Amino acid sequence: MSSIRIVRPIPRRGVVAAMAVAAAGTTCATTAWAQLSDTTPRGPVPPGGAIDRDYKLGAGDRMRIIVYGQQNLTGEYVLDGQGMLAFPLIGQVPAMGMSPAQLERAIVAKLHPDYLRNPSVSVEVMTRRPFYIVGEVKNPGSYPYVSGMTVINAIALAGGFTYRARESSFYIKRADQNGQTGRITANQETVVQPGDVIMVRERYF
Repeated sequence: MSSIRIVRPIPRRGVVAAMAVAAAGTTCATTAWAQLSDTTPRGPVPPGGAIDRDYKLGAGDRMRIIVYGQQNLTGEYVLDGQGMLAFPLIGQVPAMGMSPAQLERAIVAKLHPDYLRNPSVSVEVMTRRPFYIVGEVKNPGSYPYVSGMTVINAIALAGGFTYRARESSFYIKRADQNGQTGRITANQETVVQPGDVIMVRERYF
């Protein structure tokens, strides 16, 4: 005689609970897989978004230079008044007008092969050199550079115009990649660059 199994029906609440547990398990597994498969690098994003690899270095820029596997060479460095980088082992590197990528290659070329074999170098600009504003503003002086800044933004940072200011005519002293300073005519919408000297002229009464 064949045996007969009596299967007790599962209460509706039990079915719902079992389905919830299964769904939770699927969600956790999906999340874990997404975390394992996501290889996007994580880390702080510099002000203004992604690093500007075309940015031209100049006197006063502060950088973090990483030589992978070499803690004695890794650290923060500031370009001197001539745009020179003083770096351990290799001495002075003329970085004025270089992009971060160009400076990386210059350091690698000087380290290899005399000091390190196939070094890996990364250069990140930590703080861009300030800009300066003089003339008919309430608080002339130097101010931290902010990406995308215009002349009128700079004037606002400096407290605004004095009553003697010509509010539509300015000029900027700007150094080129060779360190030579030139003078350009500007207006309120002219984009400021790090190291610029903005002159707000006096109006004629």
